[in-house]
Amino acid sequence: MEGSSDPALLAQRPFVLFWFARVFAMLARQMVAVAVGWQVYALTRSALDLGFVGLAQFLPSFLLVLVAGHVADHFDRRRVVQACMVVETCASLALCIASAQGRIDAPAIFALVFVIGAARAFEMPTMQAIVPALVPERLLARAIAANASASQTAIIAGPALGGLLYVAGPGVVYGSSAAFFALTAVIVHLVRIRRAAPHAAPTGLSSVLDGIRFIRSRPAVLGAISLDMFAVLLGGATALLPIYARDILHTGPWGLGLLRSATAVGALGMALWLARHPFRGNAGRRMFAAVAMFGVATIVFGISRWFALSLVALIVLGASDMISVVVRQSLVQLWTPDRMRGRVSAVNTLFIGTSNQLGEFESGVTAAWLGVVPSVIVGGVGTLAIVLLWMRLFPALVSVDRLEASGALATPRPHGQ
Repeated sequence: MEGSSDPALLAQRPFVLFWFARVFAMLARQMVAVAVGWQVYALTRSALDLGFVGLAQFLPSFLLVLVAGHVADHFDRRRVVQACMVVETCASLALCIASAQGRIDAPAIFALVFVIGAARAFEMPTMQAIVPALVPERLLARAIAANASASQTAIIAGPALGGLLYVAGPGVVYGSSAAFFALTAVIVHLVRIRRAAPHAAPTGLSSVLDGIRFIRSRPAVLGAISLDMFAVLLGGATALLPIYARDILHTGPWGLGLLRSATAVGALGMALWLARHPFRGNAGRRMFAAVAMFGVATIVFGISRWFALSLVALIVLGASDMISVVVRQSLVQLWTPDRMRGRVSAVNTLFIGTSNQLGEFESGVTAAWLGVVPSVIVGGVGTLAIVLLWMRLFPALVSVDRLEASGALATPRPHGQ
């Protein structure tokens, strides 16, 4: 397993199984993303349609976020994840069969991506909420790092594998993804979770909204989540990668796979570095600096015409984003009681996870209006502006010093010290 050298963590069989389930699920999702992006652009040659792919993934998460969190806190979390895997398996098989028969078109792809997005709306917060129940509390920090490395490992391998398999046709990619989703469901069935009895809490609207109230009550958490959301929303150019690969950098599906993997390479490298060299101070200021670097890297990628430089820019972009991820996940996971982890994780997923999909829609729309390259540059400049604005709106976040393993922030140091 990447991301941890602690034998005690490897001895936790439920977590090890869950780690592999996480890898296979993310691997399948990334392969589908590559195939869908390339296939939609091949069918329509429209940047706006690439944006609609992101919108089709965002809408279910937006519509179901509160329900998904409530379900994660009131039902067996393993069963919820298994049900999501079954749905994603069926949707991937539908894409496979339709592509193999030559009966696929953009609306059909949007509809099936919407189904996958709906399953993902329940899967993501539930998986986040499961992690603390898999290991003793003293191993939670290492488990969070290892779990993040699972995602990044799959994000690196998935697009590259999807790009290579696409040479044999999109149906092969979708069929392989369906197999990985099904395998994930089997592995999750083998995970044994020791979870306390459900709390006698109300199950009405008040309970559903508790996650939002919890985040609003902590300005540093709210600031970190919203900063990352707007940065990714404005700076997310991943929806335009098929255009960059084909029309600007003049490469093929294999090149698209490498471009999609590059951000994960940077993120994984930074995750491993931070696991061994955690922040000793100024965590908030370092996070703001990293998000600013995210904006700069986006601008460099936008203007690049050299494939190697584009890869480097995406690697830097991924590494910068991982710093924000580490700060945010530390705040959310360590501050939240288990009885609320599903609801809080659902809100966090809406802010962060869906910002990628909504950012793809934004990129597609601005590319249709302004052109591909100008839209990416404008997004990078917008990210820099958000950094400056958020530093004024959330001074408590700027003042965050150390992230304590006990689940509380160290007392912020006054400005100037």
